[in-house]
Amino acid sequence: MNWQQALLAFLILHLLVYPSSNGYNSFMDRDTTPIGGLSNPLQPTKQLFFLSLAMDALAITLSLLISRYFVLGVLLYILASRAYSYRGIRIKKYPVLGYIVVVLFQGALVFFLSYHASSVNHSLSVPVWGLLVSSCLIGGYYPLTQVYQHQEDEQDGVRTISMLLGKKGTFVFCAFVFGLATIFVYFVYKSSPTPWAFWLFVVCMAPMVWFFVQWMQRVWKDGGQANFRNSFWMNILAAICTTICFSILIIKNNI
Repeated sequence: MNWQQALLAFLILHLLVYPSSNGYNSFMDRDTTPIGGLSNPLQPTKQLFFLSLAMDALAITLSLLISRYFVLGVLLYILASRAYSYRGIRIKKYPVLGYIVVVLFQGALVFFLSYHASSVNHSLSVPVWGLLVSSCLIGGYYPLTQVYQHQEDEQDGVRTISMLLGKKGTFVFCAFVFGLATIFVYFVYKSSPTPWAFWLFVVCMAPMVWFFVQWMQRVWKDGGQANFRNSFWMNILAAICTTICFSILIIKNNI
């Protein structure tokens, strides 16, 4: 591990690339109903647009301190994010293509960038299982962030993967994809020095799975339960569970 480079990559992604992407998406969408972690989003301004560009420029500049491959990856992420939201292209209006773009760029590409930046020799040999797990973890919850937005998305001319699947279908699909992620995690650790890490993953994810099943049962009885509040808490719980799991692994591997 190169901890300095890992920290720099963390700061670039979390403080610059991700917020900029969300800001640009907000500028293009101009949501008036709950979105992401906001129940009452403010209307975006031109200042937000220019701030997102400045953050992108800073992210690319700082990426030069890591490697040219990291720069290229960050640039690809930014371009994909813009193509996803930009009204002239608007990848997000295509349900399958939009979903694939999110899964590949927020999942596999980010794993590649993190692994590459964190390794001492900036390795380009990134574990395939890690790419698959990251993609499926994103793919297993992302449609749940769209499940309450069907009406607004339709009015905006956007057809998401959740709209294509329907409310019940969204839950079935997400359960399947997260199941794949769990299987891939098993293969990650099956032959490793720490096979117990798979069971740690299962235990840490249990609260999220419990909430998901309870929510799915409520939606089956009442479609109105596919709402912002439940989606918000599902997202928060997923983030907490995965953070606890991988934080334990990091601490355990470095003590």
